[in-house]
Parts: sequence; C-alpha cells; structure tokens
Amino acid sequence: MILSLGIIFFLSIQAAMAAPVSALTFRMAGDELRTRVVVMFDEKPDVRPILFSKPHRLVMELSETRFGFDEKSLTPRGLVSSVRYGLAGEGRSRLILSLIGPFKLENMNVIKNENAPGYRMMVDIVASSDREFADALAAQNSKSNVSPAQAAKDKKTREQQKAAKKFTIMLDAGHGGIDSGAEGVTGLKEKDVTLAFARDLRDRLEKEKDFQVFMTRDEDVFLRLGERVRLARQHEADLFISIHADSVPQHYIRGATVYTISDKASDSVARAMAERENRSDEFAGIVPEDLPEVTDILLDLTRRETHGFSLKFADKVVKSLEGEISLINNPHRFAGFQVLRAPDVPSVLVEMGYLSNKEDEKLITDPAWRQLFAERLVVAIKHFATLKTSLSPIP
Repeated sequence: MILSLGIIFFLSIQAAMAAPVSALTFRMAGDELRTRVVVMFDEKPDVRPILFSKPHRLVMELSETRFGFDEKSLTPRGLVSSVRYGLAGEGRSRLILSLIGPFKLENMNVIKNENAPGYRMMVDIVASSDREFADALAAQNSKSNVSPAQAAKDKKTREQQKAAKKFTIMLDAGHGGIDSGAEGVTGLKEKDVTLAFARDLRDRLEKEKDFQVFMTRDEDVFLRLGERVRLARQHEADLFISIHADSVPQHYIRGATVYTISDKASDSVARAMAERENRSDEFAGIVPEDLPEVTDILLDLTRRETHGFSLKFADKVVKSLEGEISLINNPHRFAGFQVLRAPDVPSVLVEMGYLSNKEDEKLITDPAWRQLFAERLVVAIKHFATLKTSLSPIP
C-alpha cells in the first residue's frame, strides 16, 4: 500500500512536470520603430528566441504550450506583420512573429506578476538596419553550425562593406495614396508635387559618385509616418529629407522653409503645419498607440548628437538657397514633426513653398525652377556630407 502510494505520488509529480504551460493572452503596442509584445502565462515558460531572415522573423521556442489567444489581439501592428503559433514537435511549441523589416531584439524578459498569479513575457523589438540585422544573425549562427574561421571571414567582409558605404540620403516625398496633402489654388495636389520634386532631386544626386540615394516612395502610395522613418534606419541613412508643399489660410505667405524637430514650435504657422502633417496616418484610419518611454542615456545622447547634425544641415540649406530661391521670413523653423523623429538619422523637412500662394504654385510646377532648387540642395548636401564625415567618430 505504501509502495503504491509512492508510485502514485511519483507519477503525479511527473505528470505535473510534463503538463504544458498555457499562454493566456497576447498584446502588442507601438509603431514601425518600436513594438512591444506582452504574453501572459499561467506558469513560468522556458523561452529561447531565434532570428530568421527572408522574411524577417522572431521565433520564440517554447516548451509544450497551450495557446488561448483572442484572434483579435493578433491583428498586425507596428513592426509585426503576422503572428502564428502552435506545436513544433514533441514537447515543443513556437510563437512566430513576422516583421516588416530588419529588427533588433532589444529586451526579452519573463517576469512574475506582482498582483496576480502567473508570469508575463515582455519583448521589445526595435527597427534596425539591414547590416545590423545581418550582424545579429551572423552572431547567432556563429554559436551553432558556423566554423570560427568562417565567422571571422564573414565579420571582416561586413566591416569592409561598412567602411566602403557611400553617404546615404533618404528622400521622403510627403503624403501619397489616399492622403493627398494640401491642395493648390488651381487644384494641384501636394502628393504629386512632392513626388515630382523628389524624383528630380534623386536624379540629380545620383550623378554624384559619392552618394547613394533611396526614396521612401517612388509612386502614388500611402505610407505611415513611422514607416518612412523606419526605411531611413533600414538603409542607415546619413541624412533624411522630407519634402512638402503646404497650404495655409494666409495666401500672402510664400517662400521655402526648412524645419527641424522640436517639442516646442517656433511659431504658430510651424505648429499648425506640424499638427496637420502628424495627422497623416488618420487618412488610413490608424490611431497611434505610444509605448511607455524608456529612459536610456545612450539613446538620449544619440538624439542630441543627431539633432545637432540636423541643425547644421538646416543652416547649410538656408545659406545655399539664399539669393537663389525665395525664402519665407526666418526660413529655419521648428516644430514636433513625427516624420523627423529618427534618433540616429539627421532629419529635416523642406517646404518648397505654399500651394495656397499663386506665385509659389507657379514656381513649384516649373521644371526649370525645380531643377534650380534641386541644384541648391545638392550644394548643401555636399557641404554637409563633408562636415558630417569629418565630425563622425571612426568605428
């Protein structure tokens, strides 16, 4: 009898140990730059993250797990384009997050709940560059089936590629698709004007052998503000230029303007413009959901250095345009533009002029004027590239 009870007790312990954990709920928050995933478990899970490419995926290897997610919570958001889960073999399960581009797993913690039973897994995913993702993937593989010699060779190749990287410019044609932007006095749409000029500027920049140029869009499509910034980070842009041609009630206001980011607007016109531009995502019915701000002194320092470069470029743009292109009074202005918020990419928003002004609208549609504007911007970019290269630390 005692032996039987002992066997029953032993078997019950074994069964308890073998019982799968339950993943109860799934939540996501954030945008294309930073997304947080939170999964609630009834017991502490064993988790091992694995990176995959083509397409970009973050796979969570779990011990056998029962999933009880509400399907509505799996709706794509931020960096996550799809969520899948299920058994992956005997005693193993997987939670698979497909991502819209290269990413970095910034944090992954399993924490015991303070005021409720169970545990929560918190995963912070941050948009990164193609090179950074390749480095992370190589580091992961070097720990598994890649020889030390091959790993060292791959690292050297990546370092050589980074050293040979050209000065990279991301051109952002404002608005697009269902978001037409401002409308001119003759019905001209801002989305068409910005795309035409972005193409002109790209074609001119591509004549410079030391520059590499990308565009956030090269056709009439809608892009979220965060996606525009994410693309700049993916390509490790050295400079981000967002191109616009706004409209204001005061039709007498005209001239080009250069904007940099600030939590306080320089004036009422800048504040109103930033508010309009930041509502761009609403055209697609998107309600932004912010993550709690994470204090990081290194990130703060990066932002300050990046912001300093943004100010220097804005100054060079104004000086290059003076005497050649009509400028608004106090042409360097600032406001809280969401599209300028990359922490590691110097960014400006260039307002070519105002479609609400007849003279500006006429100039903006003139190919010769656009060519002149592009030429003066190239001069500013060349000066800035020289400055940034000389001031940037050697890796």
